[in-house]
Amino acid sequence: MPQRLSAAIREFLQSEAAGGIVLMFTAALALVIANSTLADTYNDALHAYIGPLSVLHWINDGLMAIFFLFVGLEIKREVLGGELATWKQRALPAFAAIGGMAVPALIYVWINRNSPDTLAGWAIPSATDIAFALGILALLGKRVPISLKVFLAALAILDDLGAVVIIALFYTAEIQLWALGGVAATAAVLVGMNAAGVKRLEPYLLVGAALWYFMLQSGVHATIAGVLLALTIPTGGDHSPLHRLEHGLHKWVAFGIVPVFGFANAGVSLSGLNLEILAQPVTLGIAAGLFLGKQIGVFALTRLAVATGITEPPRDASWAQVYGVSILCGVGFTMSLFIGLLAFPEEGAMTNAVKIGVLMGSLASGVLGAGVLIWAGRRTAA
Repeated sequence: MPQRLSAAIREFLQSEAAGGIVLMFTAALALVIANSTLADTYNDALHAYIGPLSVLHWINDGLMAIFFLFVGLEIKREVLGGELATWKQRALPAFAAIGGMAVPALIYVWINRNSPDTLAGWAIPSATDIAFALGILALLGKRVPISLKVFLAALAILDDLGAVVIIALFYTAEIQLWALGGVAATAAVLVGMNAAGVKRLEPYLLVGAALWYFMLQSGVHATIAGVLLALTIPTGGDHSPLHRLEHGLHKWVAFGIVPVFGFANAGVSLSGLNLEILAQPVTLGIAAGLFLGKQIGVFALTRLAVATGITEPPRDASWAQVYGVSILCGVGFTMSLFIGLLAFPEEGAMTNAVKIGVLMGSLASGVLGAGVLIWAGRRTAA
């Protein structure tokens, strides 16, 4: 019996869906705890200080920098020799990602057009959660062709790259020039090590930690340090430093960092939930942006790219299945919450509105997207 249990656990950890399932569980657990007698303990623990930063700050600025390092490694690998290596491969997910970021933002801005104080949240519904979306897709198994999984993964990678650019350009606090100088100096050291042919990972990680510190002090969000570090990690072959680091981080990110982030940020109290909160421009803008904006933007730009002959549709996939994946892109949990915390750093009613909007839009997108894909799969099989 213990051997069977061990094999079952090993099989689960190796499955594509595992990270998404763990994230769903931790997010649901946080929601339950935040609405129980443990709510005060939960909030006190997150706001307890360890050194100069609170636990929540360490998670959102520290652990998430490692998440962005992993995403950066993934993007670099795919661009250099993977699913994004050629223009033809990049075109379809690139067009889809543009539509999936622009339309949700426009919907949010339109709903919040008479509320200047909330317009800062325009980018919140523009992000797709890789772990959740791919986790749901993996749960559907053979009902979904491989080409669609590749399409969604590439789209989500480009979406994340767009989110990184948005954070750097629009959610940066007051700049500290001395720290920015430190960022430039440490980045130059990393580039120099790469040019000199340094292959050991330890020096990169050590200088990367210094880069993170300077980035944290500079006013530019500290998570950007993860992406900059990823761009300097050497490539070349299956045993390159990039591949080794990406492989080493995979389980830590999927089963540690992302679930911890979800647990720390999904705990919204529903005690005061009423029609008034649901009707707030922030809540409506995020929920509608994720649920309606994502599916409209992704599907419309995908059809346009194919109709104009720029690229080809995913192999062995029907347009109904492509539409189902477009809906799934509205699952914006991790990255949407992250951008929401940057857009509205002051906690309170606004933070709760962000979390409720993200939960509503993501849940609706996940349920309907999975339903459409199941229906489309049966129709294709018949």
